[in-house]
Amino acid sequence: MLMLMFMLSSFVLAAPAQETAAPNAELAVANRTIFVFRSPLAGYSPADRAEAAQRRLDRALAAKGPGTTSIRSIPEGTQVLLDGSLLFLVTPDDINLLAGDTSDTVAADSAARLSVALGERTKQASPRYLAIAAALAFAATLACLLALRGIRSAQGWADRRLQVLLARRLERLSFRNVRLLDAEHYVGLVRRLAIGAAWALRLLAGYLWLTFVLRQFPYSRAWGEWLQGHLVETGAHIAREVAAAVPGLLIVLLIAAVARVATLTVTSVSRRIESGQLQLGGLDKDTAAPSRRLANLVIWLFALAMAYPYLPGSHTAAFQGVTVLAGLMVSIGASSIVAQGAAGLILMYTRPLRKGEYVKIGEAEGTVVDLGMFSTRLRNGLGEEVSMPNAYVLANTTKNLSRAYPGTGFVVDTTVTIGYDTPWRQVHAMLETAARNTESILATPPPFVAQTALSDFYIEYRLVAYADVSAPRARAEVLSHLLQNVVDEFNRQGVQIMSPHFTQEPKTAQLVRPPDWHGPAAQAAPAETAGTASREASA
Repeated sequence: MLMLMFMLSSFVLAAPAQETAAPNAELAVANRTIFVFRSPLAGYSPADRAEAAQRRLDRALAAKGPGTTSIRSIPEGTQVLLDGSLLFLVTPDDINLLAGDTSDTVAADSAARLSVALGERTKQASPRYLAIAAALAFAATLACLLALRGIRSAQGWADRRLQVLLARRLERLSFRNVRLLDAEHYVGLVRRLAIGAAWALRLLAGYLWLTFVLRQFPYSRAWGEWLQGHLVETGAHIAREVAAAVPGLLIVLLIAAVARVATLTVTSVSRRIESGQLQLGGLDKDTAAPSRRLANLVIWLFALAMAYPYLPGSHTAAFQGVTVLAGLMVSIGASSIVAQGAAGLILMYTRPLRKGEYVKIGEAEGTVVDLGMFSTRLRNGLGEEVSMPNAYVLANTTKNLSRAYPGTGFVVDTTVTIGYDTPWRQVHAMLETAARNTESILATPPPFVAQTALSDFYIEYRLVAYADVSAPRARAEVLSHLLQNVVDEFNRQGVQIMSPHFTQEPKTAQLVRPPDWHGPAAQAAPAETAGTASREASA
């Protein structure tokens, strides 16, 4: 509360001083500012001082003297004189001491302005001078009109010429006899650019005309000089900024050239690794492509970090704010993208699957047609292409059915459940016979049957075979033919593919007596299988 009272009291005490502070007043001759009075003197406000200086100037001009200006230093400041008569006094309170001004320099500058203004005031009274100025202004107006007409004609010619050239160039830009770009979209853009350039030239011509005309007449010459100075200052500022940006741009181009050479070198080496011409550490044809992308990404990110300080405007608050906002948006919205990319890199380098292999991921099964940075695509041969995020692939169990044996091909398997009243040897023989009767199932390695579970109501049999096809559709057809042959073989042998679920105990025990262990199919099994069955029966 004490601090608040102190601040309020300071504000109240400062308010009267702000209210009594008198505004500045200027002394102008022939539309030129000679001097600006900023402080009171001997009880006279700046406006009173300017009014008094104007009266002294009128008396000096009425005397029709030579119009000689001069200055004289006194202890209170510096006096500005006209023909030896005092006009006004420049005091230390009227100048900006922080800028290094002194009363003598400010007074000398005011005297020089007064001399120029008096000369122009004299010219304003000369009819001959005004007539010449009017003639020059009229000539400048005609030249400006001709320039505007020329700009209009040049705009129409450039519009037609650019449309023809652009259409021809875009027609030549094709890939495999297919035109990549449509000319009408770019023609409209070029037309708008030509219209903008024409209007910029029109505004520049009007600006130069106005500057020239105002400078011809003494009363408006100060305005014309201000416009000319503003144009020259703006052009000089642009030229200085461009010149200052050139060294930085050259460094950026040099960094980009070095980065480009580095990426070309990495690409050349990786292509040789992919083709098998070069062996380099743990890189092979599967990891060469992702390694190349990672290396190129790191190179360009490093190049961007090195070139960023040399970009024009990189040190401005606006540029830094935009980059911070873009980084924040990327960090918030790209979390899932980064996770998918990291999962893709893990899959590429651990190599649980490759392009062209037959795999089972979760509920999806098919041939790997693409292993990308963010997703993996499978084709199951039934007209479906399954796309899965790499994070999902990494989180689920992957069964690679193409790596059981070296070479092309894949493992094909199917599961059937048969009741306990059917001899298991009979089931083995029927399943193996169905596999041998299926086209594209290899005899080596031979198909085999495994009993995977003794369930409450049935036995689970799993048939495992190896096929030598690689196309997704052919793989689907092999599995379909295998299932068809299994059904035909079981029908042929009179065995039902069903699992009986009993609601009460059967009247007779559901057993298979040893004499029934070897049915016709089991007796027709190969010698090795028969020998094994005989040993089991003897046992």
